[in-house]
This record gives sequence, C-alpha cells and structure tokens, in this order.
Amino acid sequence: MAVKKLQNVYLAAADMGASRHFYEAVIGLEPRFADGERWTQYAAAGGGSFAVAAPQECPDGMAGAVAVFEVDDLDAHAARLVAAGIPVLARRDMGAHGRVLTVRDPSGNLVQLFARAPAA
Repeated sequence: MAVKKLQNVYLAAADMGASRHFYEAVIGLEPRFADGERWTQYAAAGGGSFAVAAPQECPDGMAGAVAVFEVDDLDAHAARLVAAGIPVLARRDMGAHGRVLTVRDPSGNLVQLFARAPAA
C-alpha cells in the first residue's frame, strides 16, 4: 500500500485573521473553504490541501508542522515577506536541487518557501 499524495497539512492559528493575511496577502494562497474563525483551507498543487485551524479545531497537545510551498521566484517572495515585516530566519542553497527560505507565520509556525534550481 503506497501513499498517493499529500492530502492535507494544517497548522494551529492563534490569530486566524493574522494567519489568513499572512497566507493570502503575503504568501499568495487562495482560500478554497473557510469556516469563520475556525478553519481556512487552501488548495495546494497536486490536489492536496493546506489549512490553518483555530486551537479548538486541533488535537490536544498538537505541535506545529512545517509547511513547504514551492514557488517560481524565491527572491520576489523574500522581498514580499520582508516588505510585510516578516523576518527571514534562514536561507539555504541546495545546489542543483534548489533554494529554500524559512520564516514564521503569525502563530509562530515554521513555513518554508522552496524554488527548484533552473534546469541545466
């Protein structure tokens, strides 16, 4: 039995409004479904989903996950993050694989943006 795809990744959001602003206005995701201040789900490439959830929607003791979003222009996203007041915590060049940068969302969850290296 094999895993077919990433179905869903969700993170706890202490402030849904701030989280929605971060993921929609800063990262550039479009909401697929929202349940008020409890849950917002976004479509992800490949048919999977990413969501932010209010604490009451999360299992007790939930520790955060790291969501990784692939982007075309990492430098443009980095500039957009900095302009929004989001500090870039780390940058990593993985050579022929690509580059990644790490930030925190408004609830303190780690988020990474990844750009593939140009084809040689």
